[in-house]
Amino acid sequence: MPKRTMPSPSQRLWTPKPGLKALRRSLPRARPEALAALPEAEIIRLKAFWPAFARREQMPPPGAWRVWAFIGGRGAGKTRAGSEWVHGIVHGRDGFAPAAGRIALIGETIDQVREVMVEGVSGLLATGFPAERPRYEPSRRRLVWPNGAVAHGFSSEDPEALRGPQFDAAWADEAGKWVHAEAVWDMLSFALRLGQRPRVLVTTTPRPTALMRRLLADPATAVTRSATAANAANLAPGVVKDLLARYGGTRLGRQELDGELIADRAGALFSRETFETGRVTAAPALRRIAVAVDPPASHRKGADACGIVAAGIDADGIVFVLADDSAGGLKPHEWAARAAALYRRLDADALVVEVNQGGDMVAAVIGEVAPDVPVTPVRAARSKHLRAEPVAALYAQGRVRHAGRFPALEDEMADFGPDGLSNGASPDRLDALVWAVTHLALRPRAEARVRGL
Repeated sequence: MPKRTMPSPSQRLWTPKPGLKALRRSLPRARPEALAALPEAEIIRLKAFWPAFARREQMPPPGAWRVWAFIGGRGAGKTRAGSEWVHGIVHGRDGFAPAAGRIALIGETIDQVREVMVEGVSGLLATGFPAERPRYEPSRRRLVWPNGAVAHGFSSEDPEALRGPQFDAAWADEAGKWVHAEAVWDMLSFALRLGQRPRVLVTTTPRPTALMRRLLADPATAVTRSATAANAANLAPGVVKDLLARYGGTRLGRQELDGELIADRAGALFSRETFETGRVTAAPALRRIAVAVDPPASHRKGADACGIVAAGIDADGIVFVLADDSAGGLKPHEWAARAAALYRRLDADALVVEVNQGGDMVAAVIGEVAPDVPVTPVRAARSKHLRAEPVAALYAQGRVRHAGRFPALEDEMADFGPDGLSNGASPDRLDALVWAVTHLALRPRAEARVRGL
């Protein structure tokens, strides 16, 4: 454990005078004006006072957790949160206690430990109060704080290095990229056996690894999340806007910018890879356009959503998904109006509506709301999975492409297996998609005018 010392002036900032408490509360709202009125020495101390500048998700969550997973996009402030947490537990700060004296720093490689966690712009040598920063001993792969606390660096390439040492805390950075993730985590779990409450902070952009799935599914893991955009003020001007314009809504963007765990379900009928490889920004001239509707049986709270998906087919027989206007909680006249509006907006040729749930009533509702829109009723005679299989085959052949980004629809498709969705919900968006693609590409074609979007 760290040796006891008299608190330094910077340490006393954690229990400041009443006037400074008010200043701390004002910093997020009027930081430049508040700082300008202070002496330079006080400004330096305040800039090192992490709680004054941290976002809520960057601070330790409440409760006696053993694992805190801070999941975020690239540049979301994960490294800064990790290094400040280590400084906080080294000194037993308010909100970081209990204090820790032996800490493991684990990165993808030992070079990453040094270049990111230790010497990086948000690493341990660049954060915290200057007078209290640790001394780095590269040859021993360790940092030593003035109060005697020690942190040792480890690589995910060498799980056995964690066999023998013991710690009361650990900072696990980019665990989603670890080489031997499960083995390293197992060895770390055995090594965390000192102190009042051994604990570990995991800072990472998520990837669908077994370790990440297990940690995030564990109800005992305290999870905080942050997107890259939340930290835009600390990044190069315009970089977030440019990244969102290029990657927003894609699988890569949702993972790397939004910090979402994006994974295909084992045995799923559709693959995210096919969405990405076949994605286009806009559809070409189309021969026919269909809007398909999968009406809900009820509009009560918790009822199925109404699937409303539009697609078109070009002269080469390639289908382009154009829109997903699905929504939940809609009354019959509301979803009918929504579907009719999409039909008109796209100048569609057909409004394909599944009538299993409501029979003639479905067509009657649309007739009342939009008497000018012709309805093509369809009835499901096979299971959802059997109906979707021919459509999945078209995707695999590259004959269906997404003209834009449809995250909710794609999530549903990538989670649809032989027994339906993993959460037991109804695949309403997918059902509507299947009806649209089936109408356009899996039935005899009719002659139609050519149009452009």
